[in-house]
Amino acid sequence: MTERERAASVLREVRKAVVGKDAVLAQVLLAILARGHILLEDIPGVGKTTMALAFSRALSLSYHRVQFTPDVMPSDLTGFSIFNKATGQMEYQSGAVLCNLFLADELNRATSRTQSALLEAMEEGQVTVDGVSHPVPQPFVVIATQNPAGASGTQPLPDSQLDRFMVRLSMGYPAPEEEMELLRRKQQGNNPLLQVERAATLEELEEMRRAVDQVHIGEKVAQYIVTLIATTRRHPLILQGASPRATLALAAMGRAAAFVQGRDFVIPEDISAVFRDTVAHRLILSPRVESEGLPHPLEAVLQAVKAPEIR
Repeated sequence: MTERERAASVLREVRKAVVGKDAVLAQVLLAILARGHILLEDIPGVGKTTMALAFSRALSLSYHRVQFTPDVMPSDLTGFSIFNKATGQMEYQSGAVLCNLFLADELNRATSRTQSALLEAMEEGQVTVDGVSHPVPQPFVVIATQNPAGASGTQPLPDSQLDRFMVRLSMGYPAPEEEMELLRRKQQGNNPLLQVERAATLEELEEMRRAVDQVHIGEKVAQYIVTLIATTRRHPLILQGASPRATLALAAMGRAAAFVQGRDFVIPEDISAVFRDTVAHRLILSPRVESEGLPHPLEAVLQAVKAPEIR
């Protein structure tokens, strides 16, 4: 089985548990292959936890989930040290974040201190307890969910934390025929998650990630990425444009998109396909966009920047 076929088999397995969200599932897989983290902004009950569990089973990832509330402490994530009377030493007890796939459910209900503890694990691949750093297992992926702004008991994630997520996605309501399929499965008493089989080992996932790292970005496509990001910084409806971290994330997602298409080089269509999901959450928009019901400025950015011709 080629690496591309293995990536396709992962999606096939996840689709056994998640109905009708193929586009979202594809973007989640791209972010995982690109070594990124995923933010799902959606209402409760649309299948976010099911999706995370399905990916953990298909990719052989150890899985932990924390339902965030204001009383969740940083030590619940990072772990803590406890005194062992037998040895006379402090021993580290690992926290929930030490796993391969961590589901941070309703992250925007947590306190800023708890969010910061997760941020270190996401950005640096480690947690620090009592001055001692402990590496998180590799691969390490965070799938965080947040309720829409204004929901009860929530506070917006700071810009610095939003920027650490490679993509922001929304699953949305299912179509009527998809919801009928969910009902049929429930009436039959089947647990779709039990049908999800392993499609890749941890070693095979790392092999796919290394292959993504080797996908080539030519000079023209690199300039296309840089120009797209630069255009967000001078658009009149964008108060704060995308950061250099967005440039790197867009390139990584483009490599992953090329990889699943069976190419070892990136084309402009790979970049445009992932542009909005990778960049939109990193921007601060003018209030006019929402108050006047204007189209999202990123659509205008894509139209304004001419894609290069690749021969």
